[in-house]
Amino acid sequence: MANIYVPYGTVEGQTAQIADYIGGVIKAHGHQAETADLKHAGDVLPDGFDGVIVAASVHLGKHEGHVTGFVKKNRGELERLPSALVSVSMAAHGDEETAEGYVTKFEEDTGWRPAHVGLFAGALLYTHYGFIKKHLMKKIVSDKGSPDTDTTRDYVYTEWDGVRRFTEDYLARLAGTPNQAPGHA
Repeated sequence: MANIYVPYGTVEGQTAQIADYIGGVIKAHGHQAETADLKHAGDVLPDGFDGVIVAASVHLGKHEGHVTGFVKKNRGELERLPSALVSVSMAAHGDEETAEGYVTKFEEDTGWRPAHVGLFAGALLYTHYGFIKKHLMKKIVSDKGSPDTDTTRDYVYTEWDGVRRFTEDYLARLAGTPNQAPGHA
């Protein structure tokens, strides 16, 4: 049984939901998982973990600063342990090239090159936004040609089966039985 640490950074909560889902998949496969919001948990990687899956959302073209700081501080351990990155962005919903660019920039900023990377779409949570953000997001979405501009509802784009497969693939690699070629998931 492995013990996996799932630290994450989230602004609107979708990445937290994804991290919790990853933790649930890990536990369903007989392992232990601990999720931690890095905004509150700090930048120390606790001892006693067999692997790490770092999850971070992208806002304004960058992953959160506290996640970047965590990775920079713990890069040696992340390189030693089986580790992975989950990048959550709206670009992952139909603009994979941009989503991959966010990961490339993150890797350049931190010096960490995870062997296993998952790109997942986040959510438009109009009902949670204030007036200005709601209308700004509506304009951005409209300018990109999306019909998802009804601000009275939320749009969740996360592909949960993909998150499950990513996590199961990570667990298979951890066990030494990779079922997929190395690289981006």
